[in-house]
This record gives sequence, structure tokens and C-alpha cells, in this order.
Amino acid sequence: MYATERHQEILRLAREGGRVDVLSLADQFQVTAETIRRDLKALDRAGLLRRVHGGAIPAGRLDFEPDLAERESTAADEKDRIAQAAVAELPTEGSVILDAGSTVARLANVFPLECGLTVVTHALPVAARLADHPGIDLHLVGGRVRNRTRAAVDAWALRAYGEIHADVVFVGANGFSPATGLTTPDLAEAAVKRAILAAARRVVLLADSAKYGQDHFARFGDLRQVDLLITDTSLSPQDAAAIEAAGTEVVRA
Repeated sequence: MYATERHQEILRLAREGGRVDVLSLADQFQVTAETIRRDLKALDRAGLLRRVHGGAIPAGRLDFEPDLAERESTAADEKDRIAQAAVAELPTEGSVILDAGSTVARLANVFPLECGLTVVTHALPVAARLADHPGIDLHLVGGRVRNRTRAAVDAWALRAYGEIHADVVFVGANGFSPATGLTTPDLAEAAVKRAILAAARRVVLLADSAKYGQDHFARFGDLRQVDLLITDTSLSPQDAAAIEAAGTEVVRA
């Protein structure tokens, strides 16, 4: 296969999957990882892809926010493993905040039946999944609901989170790294995420490894504010060690 043909196929894969990674492409095309890195560099220079840690995403995608259905189906197995690992971080009693996001919503799906907690959320999908749980004292934070995420934002939500202090918050992010921190495409969502980071004693970030190195428009926190990151095993041991060196514990599920 000529380089131009490989470039076209890489572009197709990136547009269909939302992301490509160096090692998978090297295996698929039976070339070295360095060859793929040169391909991605050329496509980045041409404005067709944007290089991110370990791979590339389609150009213009950094501020693109997929809808709820697309996020639910992306990295589903990884998100299920992350959610199962997060169950161990639920306190035996007390209060938790659940952020909006497909991975956090999966955690709501697997709350143990014997769990007796006060749960606060501004995410309609999370609230719907916990509304019938027999042991949960559920508090739904209000505000303007964004149809893309089904999450409440703006002044009402910010005011409510300013009045509580929970034991643990489980937060999601569209991108994270030691250099750029925690990011998401929307400023209103970022403001609420910033408020919930300040509204709990312990912060647990639930994020699949594809989000590592991605940098979106709105920054809402520093990775050093996170006590524990739960991600999947595709995050390399070297990257996990770099995150832990900055003070955040990492669990690769």
C-alpha cells in the first residue's frame, strides 16, 4: 500500500471511529509505529487530523461534543469495567455527587441494592437510573437542561452545589492530562463541573483512556485536584506513572 492510500484509510477510520491510535494502525497496516507517527504528522500539517496523545482525532473535533446516544455506545466495555471498579469507592454511608456523563451513568446502573447513601446529581439520566433504588435518598439539582447531555447548568445548579459538601464526587471529563488538566467542550458544563469539584472532600475521575491527552475548549480543573483516576488498561503504565507522580492515584480496570 502506498503512503497516500494509507493516509486515505487512516482518515476514513478516524472519521468513522472518532479517533485512531498509533499501535493499532501500525498493526493493521503492518508498518512500524514510527511510520504511522509520520503519517499522522503529515495529516496534521495538512489540517485533516489533529494529533493527540497516542494517536489522532479528526480535525475540528476538539470542540465537538457528541450526543448522549453516541457517548453511550463509545468504549462501552471499558466504561462498564470503570463503573464496576468505581463501586469500591462508594462510601458505606454518607453522601456522593454524581456528575453528568456516560461513564458516571454506568456507575449509577450498578449501585448495590444494599447501598444507603444520599446522592446528589444534576444529570437526568443518572437520576432516572437511581429514582427507584430503595436505599438512595436522591436529590436532583435543577437549572437549564442542555439537550446534548441532559444535564442541568447555569445559576440554579451552581447555587445548589455551593450549598453542599459531600463525601465523594464522581466526575467525568471529555479530556484529561497532567499538562492541560480537565476539559470539556461547553463553558456552562465546565462551570458546573468546577462547582462539584469544590463540593466534595474526595474527587474520583471516571474517564476512559481515549480521553487522555485530549484538550477541549473549556477547562474546569487541574488533574492534581483529583484524588483517584479510574480508567481502562489501554492507558499505558508509563502514562499512569506520570499521573501518579503528579499526585493522583490511578486504577486501570
